[in-house]
Amino acid sequence: MTTIGIPKEIHPGEKRVAATPQTILKLRKLGFDIAIQSGAGDAINSSNAEYQEAGAAIVHDAAELWASSDLIMKVRPPEENEADLIRDGGWLVGFIWPGQNRDVVDRLAKKNATVFAMDSVPRITRAQKMDTLSAMANIAGYRAVIEAAAHFPRFFTGQITAAGRIDPAKMLVIGAGVAGLSAIGAAKGLGAIVRAFDPRSATKDQVASMGAEFLELNLKEEGEGKGGYAKEMSDDFLKAEMALFAQQAMQVDIIVTTALIPGKPAPKLITKGMVESMKPGSVIVDLAAEQGGNCALTEPGHVVHHKGVTIIGYTDLPSRMASMSSQLYGATVTALLEELIDKGDVSSQAETRPIGSVSAEVETASPKLKVDLDDEVVRGAIVLHEGKMLWPAPAKELPPPPEPGVPTKSSASVAAAKPAAGHGHGEGTGVNPWLLAVAALVMVGLAFVIPPKAESAGGDFLGHLTVFILAIFIGFQVVWNVKPALHTPLMSVTNAISGIILVGGMLQLGTSSLSLTVVLGAIAVLIAAINIAGGFLVTNRMLSMFRK
Repeated sequence: MTTIGIPKEIHPGEKRVAATPQTILKLRKLGFDIAIQSGAGDAINSSNAEYQEAGAAIVHDAAELWASSDLIMKVRPPEENEADLIRDGGWLVGFIWPGQNRDVVDRLAKKNATVFAMDSVPRITRAQKMDTLSAMANIAGYRAVIEAAAHFPRFFTGQITAAGRIDPAKMLVIGAGVAGLSAIGAAKGLGAIVRAFDPRSATKDQVASMGAEFLELNLKEEGEGKGGYAKEMSDDFLKAEMALFAQQAMQVDIIVTTALIPGKPAPKLITKGMVESMKPGSVIVDLAAEQGGNCALTEPGHVVHHKGVTIIGYTDLPSRMASMSSQLYGATVTALLEELIDKGDVSSQAETRPIGSVSAEVETASPKLKVDLDDEVVRGAIVLHEGKMLWPAPAKELPPPPEPGVPTKSSASVAAAKPAAGHGHGEGTGVNPWLLAVAALVMVGLAFVIPPKAESAGGDFLGHLTVFILAIFIGFQVVWNVKPALHTPLMSVTNAISGIILVGGMLQLGTSSLSLTVVLGAIAVLIAAINIAGGFLVTNRMLSMFRK
């Protein structure tokens, strides 16, 4: 069976662990054997007994754990001699930061290791459940506000007391990514007035939905880079940006900075002069401290006091909420391991295998790990495969630009969607004209076959059928032209207002005799009632996402 080893983190101050008892239960369900170093969960208040109860074996010696495990799960990159402890041909999953730790990667390559970096998981829709960076950034943003509140000498929320009025704190969040939005939500929850800035225009609506004010520059320059991250901006934009920050520094009480550019040191956005212009008692929380910091006075890992302003440069904010961080981290790693399991080669076997101090016979599905380089998630996250360097993943090839004068597929389709001037033969409707012709012939045939008044149907059957077909056609065209992202709210609203179907079905239940009409009416009442209740429920849940 495949054995996963979870060593104790040795980085100074690191309290997280790669798996909690809850995530170990999921790994055991997938068929893995789990071995964990004794005391690995002490910092998150999870004892060895809890891990044993979840199905993990306790190993006291770190070297024994690394040597006996097929796959090692870690949080931090290997340190000191850890890279030399991995067994030849072993697997490693964790934060690697291969661009900054090439010496570690080279040492792992000499051991023919297969290494996956959780920090390199591509940020695509399918990989959201494996997005460890977002999970940790969410915690860091929340914790940044808590740290700011601990050092800020006043309330966040405004109050009117017998002793006088207390104005609410004003906060500026620089960078509206996951951490920035999390900080905005936490600050708004504490009652602060929040402003935010980000060079990516796509974040404007997200900031507004959190109840914060989005600060804009007059320059039209987009800051969206590869993978949704920010990119380096032009000199003119940077000058205007720094002028905005200088103005805001004199007005706000708290600044939270989150600005990072992948592969580069953190940009310096808050100068010494800006810090000195802030009011006494103000606080700056620099989430980019580990990469040098966005503030010129930031000292990574320390709290600095400069002329009445507190500058917090903690680099372990997720570790300060170690229990939650470990749970979310373990869940994302488990999701990645699910992608690595060879779905076509899982055999059930019973075996007795000693791991540390536990020896037991188990019968379960034994998963086999497989590296599928055609999988976008696997290809993006892998660093080494059997010692061969595969990082970074190749960029997607974009289609070549069209030659001048040659219409592209998209432009051709747009042109086809517009009816030609002076022609009214149905071009551009998006519907096959032959299909319309067949439908017209069917309607003409029904006009001759069905009597004008079908008394058994209760009225003009052909007229009702015509309305029914037109309703289907128009409804299809309406939904077809709506963006896919809006399909859920659209359908929830249309279901909520489908009471006309309920009324029509109830009218058919007025007769005492049982007939096909009564049965169909009862079915219509049941389905319409479900649609109405479900429509209002979905609509209410979607609206609650945007309420404070």
